[in-house]
Amino acid sequence: MYHLTQQVNMLKALSGICFLHLTTIVLLFIAVIDDAWWFTRNMYTDIWGRWAMGDGEFEDEVWVYTDLPTSYRKDYLQAVQAFAVLSCLFAVVSLFVFIYQLFTLGKGERFTLSGVLQLTSGFCIMVALSIYTDHFHRDEPGGWYGYSYILAWFGFLLALLTGVIYVILRKRME
Repeated sequence: MYHLTQQVNMLKALSGICFLHLTTIVLLFIAVIDDAWWFTRNMYTDIWGRWAMGDGEFEDEVWVYTDLPTSYRKDYLQAVQAFAVLSCLFAVVSLFVFIYQLFTLGKGERFTLSGVLQLTSGFCIMVALSIYTDHFHRDEPGGWYGYSYILAWFGFLLALLTGVIYVILRKRME
């Protein structure tokens, strides 16, 4: 009976970690794809482009997609884009590695690679956010960081948390 209870508890822990990992992936994808890293009353900016309010024919609000300003240094912008995309890729690969390791490797060998990949995912989004924070929108008064930017920070925290949990879980299952 004790062995069955222990297995049920481990199954609950693994399903919780899987749910946490999926939540991390969703947050990272929303943060990278959506258009709310920086906004003002009449403009939304992300790492791919800018939506600005234009003039409508009949006094209606019209949102127009434009390229990012040329004042943004292209190398910094490309670094932010690359690290954000890498973060999503590492998180997805980490989930597949987690599932693969769960069913194929023996105790003591599981979850090391998935933990490292998840920690790498967190590192990548942290680098992207740090570059974005340091090099963009410094001289733009009246703007705020948007929900995508905040979701990316939550994605970083969850990636860090799940990576650490994988490492702890590996130690526990030895």
